[in-house]
This record gives sequence, C-alpha cells and structure tokens, in this order.
Amino acid sequence: MNLKELSQTLGLSQTTVSRALNGYPEVNEATRQKVLAAAAEHNYSPNTRAKSLATGRANAIGHVIPIANSHEIVNPIFGDFIAGAGETYAANNYEMILSVTENAGEADVYRSLKTRGVVDGVVVHGPKMNDKRIPLLKELGLPFVVHGRASGITTDYSWLDVNNRSAFRRATDFLLDLGHRRIALLNGLETMDFAHRRRRGFDDAMQARDIHIDPVLLRSEEMTESYGYQAAREMLSYPTPPTAFLVSSIISALGVRRAIEERGLQMGRDISVITHDDTLSYLANGAELPIFTATRSSVREAGRALSQMLLSMIESANSTPQHKLLEVELMVGQSTGPCPATAQPA
Repeated sequence: MNLKELSQTLGLSQTTVSRALNGYPEVNEATRQKVLAAAAEHNYSPNTRAKSLATGRANAIGHVIPIANSHEIVNPIFGDFIAGAGETYAANNYEMILSVTENAGEADVYRSLKTRGVVDGVVVHGPKMNDKRIPLLKELGLPFVVHGRASGITTDYSWLDVNNRSAFRRATDFLLDLGHRRIALLNGLETMDFAHRRRRGFDDAMQARDIHIDPVLLRSEEMTESYGYQAAREMLSYPTPPTAFLVSSIISALGVRRAIEERGLQMGRDISVITHDDTLSYLANGAELPIFTATRSSVREAGRALSQMLLSMIESANSTPQHKLLEVELMVGQSTGPCPATAQPA
C-alpha cells in the first residue's frame, strides 16, 4: 500500500496523512492516532526516498573509519559505542551509514557524503591532537560531533569526552597512597588526544609528590592484550621492576595479568594494577566485586548521549556547539593493594 491508497482508505488528504506520520504538531492527536493505526493495520511504511525529498533530510548518520583503524570495527569498545548510538538512531527513525576507506581518501569520503546528501551529520571517532577532520567538516558545513576532543584545535565544535586527565591523576594518586613509587604507565598511542590527556594526569600526580618518573616504565602503543602482556613481561624482568601498573584499557590489563601470573606472582598482593573500564557488554570487569580496580565510564552510554547531541543539532540548525565532559568512577577491585614491604624505598 502506498501513501495515496492509505489516504483514500482513511478519507484524508495525502498531506494530512504524511504530516500525521511524521509527527507534525498541526495534526490533532485523534487524527494522528487514526492514521498510525491504519498504517499498522495495512503494514504501510513511508518511502524513505520520498520522505527525504519532502523533508530535505536523509534521516541517516555517517561513521567513517580509515583502514588504518579498521580494527576498531571488531574492537568491543567501538562495538559498544555503536550499540548505544544505534539505540538512539532507531528511536528517532534514523539509519547509520558506516564507511571504511583508505587513509588518504578519508577527506574525499566526507566531501562525497556532503555532496550526495546521504547523511544529515557524522560522528568523528578517535580524534588526534591536531585532527584535520574538524576544520574540514566545518568548511563543508556538515553537522558533526566528536567522540573525544582535539587539544590542538582552537575553533569551537561539539564534543563529548571523558575527563581523562582527572581520571588518571586520581588513579595514580590512589597507587601513591598505597605506597607505590615505581608505577608503570601502559598508555594508548599518545598521538591520540585521550592518551595525551591520560599521560598528563599521570605526570601531574607524580610531580605533585616529587616522585621520579622512570622513562623505562612508560609505554605508548595500540591497546591490545598482547601489548599489555609483552610490556609487563619485559618490565617485570628488570632488576628493579614496577610494583604497580596503570593501564589505559581493560583489554591490555588482561595481558598484564597474564604476565604477572606467568611469573608466579599474584595480582593485588605482589603487583597492583589499575585500568580504565568502559563497562563493556561482553567483557565485564567481574560481577559484584570488580576484578580490576578501575576508572569506569560507560562507552555505550557515551554512544547514546553523543548521538542524541548530534540529532539535536540537526533539528536546530542554528544551535551553538555543545560540550559534555563525563567524570569517571574509581571502583576499587581485587587488583590493588599496599606496596610490598620488600619493594618500599629506603
């Protein structure tokens, strides 16, 4: 059944039926409910292309992933973010368009999305310190929001981010309060803005207590399980190994735990570990009692909130840039304890 046939069945004009289906306020509630009931009865679904032509909107949001970051598609963190965003899109009758592209062609993909009018806005993932995508999207006039921030960009734009600097300062202070002084930082790639901020938080805490930061206890890599394992395995073989690890991802923290147990040590007693936990759906940090002491913030909730921010911007074309900074919880689990007496500095 098409719109014309549905209108004839109801004895209403096509304009009235279309406005009722699209939630226009000038249609009274009784008429709206009558139209919705008839549409459900006859399995009527509006033609997306026709609706786009009528409203000037594609009712779709774009996510562009360069091939260098294509691993993100199978990363549970990315998956949870997309799941949260997808819930918001579905509730507002929006679709999601995911594009994987060659690194050098990323800018062309954004230009194509704008020119073809196939999306109403885009979400920018994994911002770097001086992210070139932000000025490009502002130049194109394509609505966008950033999951994170780009410290080197001075123009205003909409973003949602975790307070990474505060989170890692707090986590470092927690380890220092337990007596740890040789603390290893296993960070993400520090060209990424979130990792840069986490490093600053770590440095802030150590410098505030005049604690020497040993360069051999610092790592900055892609946050995989094997990275955590190899880095921890190497550091634990040093003549003066770290007594604690601060890790940027629960995925890498699993590798750290593997290296600790391989040496016959016990996490939480012999070696302490704090990680960041995105409260992943399929990689839970324990049940009632967390396995890892962790700075915690839900990436799925971030997906919901950021997508809603973008849809609000699309609805209000003249809205000013929006910013949302999420604070983390520090959840104490089984992975931390006092610095062993034998490792205490004289």
